[in-house]
Amino acid sequence: MGNRGTVYSKYIKENPNQAELVAIVEPRDLVRQRVAKEYSIKPEFVFNDWRRTIEHIKKSRIDADAVVICVQDRFHLECATAFAEQKYHMLLEKPLAPTLEECEQIVEAAERNKVMLCVCHVMRYSYITQLTKELVNSGVIGEVINLQHLEPVGNFHYAHSYVRGNWRRKDESSFMLLTKSCHDVDWICYVMGDKDLSCNKISSFGSLKHLRRENAPKDSTDRCVTCPAHVENNCAYSAKKIYLEPLVKSGHTAWPVNVIVSDGSLPDIENVTKALEEGPYGRCAYKCDNDVVDNQVVNLEFSDGSTCSFTMIAYTKEICERRSLIFGSKGQLEILQGEHKIKYFDFVTRTSREIDCIEQWNNVMEKPLETELKGHGYADWFLMNKFVKAVAENDPSQLLSDAKESLKTHKLVFQAEESRLKGQVINCV
Repeated sequence: MGNRGTVYSKYIKENPNQAELVAIVEPRDLVRQRVAKEYSIKPEFVFNDWRRTIEHIKKSRIDADAVVICVQDRFHLECATAFAEQKYHMLLEKPLAPTLEECEQIVEAAERNKVMLCVCHVMRYSYITQLTKELVNSGVIGEVINLQHLEPVGNFHYAHSYVRGNWRRKDESSFMLLTKSCHDVDWICYVMGDKDLSCNKISSFGSLKHLRRENAPKDSTDRCVTCPAHVENNCAYSAKKIYLEPLVKSGHTAWPVNVIVSDGSLPDIENVTKALEEGPYGRCAYKCDNDVVDNQVVNLEFSDGSTCSFTMIAYTKEICERRSLIFGSKGQLEILQGEHKIKYFDFVTRTSREIDCIEQWNNVMEKPLETELKGHGYADWFLMNKFVKAVAENDPSQLLSDAKESLKTHKLVFQAEESRLKGQVINCV
């Protein structure tokens, strides 16, 4: 019941006629008690460790159809394979696992036990992606020649999650392209068109360029709360600026401040200040033990001769508001995920058209989409909607990618990182 588990559970709360939350696992006492009360979970189905859940199931099966797995990446293999062996369908937060071998083992376990495995490639499920896919497949831009895709991580998001947070080190989680951008690579493969399209070659470059100890401002200390005012006032990565002043002091208690209070208490000025004084999120961003890249480019050559360039950059104003350009022989598409808009230019008529995806969705459904699951351009909502339907109707075709497809695009991510580390173009076939 961390950030992602909380998001997905909200779908069930908003749609009680579709699904029921019958059991939870959460190691933090306060969070576990709060969620159990909120969802009226029976005491015997409230666990502090997923292994105890498995032990319970082996003695007396929990009457459930599926499990949503949002544990830390390094626990995915053991957790997912255990639930697959107990025949539960699985929604598994991305990435599949930190290594390719572990990814393959999870997929094998799911297929052997004949359970659905839906990896949270949320970007496939957004309405803007579905409209983009529809336009590409319709042929309005002709043959797809090239795709350019940008993921702007956001400077404070990068500092929060990948410098001070859980995904800052490869040995504790995995490399940046996998933990942050595996669903970008998956999205690229999805929107490029034909399912039979494969990647022939891949190359990648990237580094940890800026947030390093040697770049720390003069006179800076190890913690933001003790940093001299003349340094802290001019630092873009001050934890005081990120958490205290704009957020907690204005009453904000959701992400990212709810992450830094380790016991799960509701954030306030007192406990957040203490967390900055003692915990990992108060450390100087230049003096942490992070080692994942802050900028990376990936180039892909597909089997039909089309190409793609992808850029992941940490230092941006926007937070994960992807932008893409798809160039075809008859026209081009500009996809602005943060604005929920697609811009189309026709080479033949020399005319432009702009599609407001939210407005179009509301017209199709004849009512606005009212939900708290607004993340990834409402893709969190669409993902859960499809997964619940797939399980309820025992229909895997509701899912936009199966286990093998997820493994295929994960493999490209591992090959891109291999290219970055070796300084070589990797042949994928």
